[in-house]
Amino acid sequence: MRTIAILALSFVGGGLAHGDHGGSQKPMVDENADWMTKHMAEEHHIAEFDASSFFSLHDFDSDGRWEPEEILRTYGLFDDSNKHILKSRRDEITRQLLALLDTDSSGYVTRDEFVMFINEGKRLPDMATGPGHHGDDEYEYEIHHWEKYHDENTKLEDLTHPEDIEHFKKHEQMEDEEERIEAMNRIQIIEDNIPGKFRRGG
Repeated sequence: MRTIAILALSFVGGGLAHGDHGGSQKPMVDENADWMTKHMAEEHHIAEFDASSFFSLHDFDSDGRWEPEEILRTYGLFDDSNKHILKSRRDEITRQLLALLDTDSSGYVTRDEFVMFINEGKRLPDMATGPGHHGDDEYEYEIHHWEKYHDENTKLEDLTHPEDIEHFKKHEQMEDEEERIEAMNRIQIIEDNIPGKFRRGG
């Protein structure tokens, strides 16, 4: 099964969704790179990405929006390395990021809002919280469930716990995003990025 396979690869190679848990090599990034680029290299070992894939990787509950907790987790504020940061500072970071991203004042950020923000040439700011480690809780969860569901013939329908089903669905979505990024990197010119009037037959 594809989902089980990506879990195995994540333990061997460091994984798409985690920091340096394995042996995969982090991409080298310029010290003057923006925070998003540094975060993707440090935490996810990804050098090339687009707005949609960045959003998906940090939509931790896969509901199509970033709630305040997901924004804080993206910035590593639930990791032990940031346990010293006061709640008042966490609230301030949440307010600042929602002010930048939440254009309709809904209290959360949609994919469209985030993509529009990036397409305007903007980037998530460095909030002085480090590279944004998401923590090891999910990694430990995966190890436990990888041992439980190690049979490569296991199918999603075979899982019974709702948490397991959601967890493996999330990994399948993440794998799809990784494959999409890799496919984009193989194409020198991405037609969707070319204004319509310059496209063939446009």
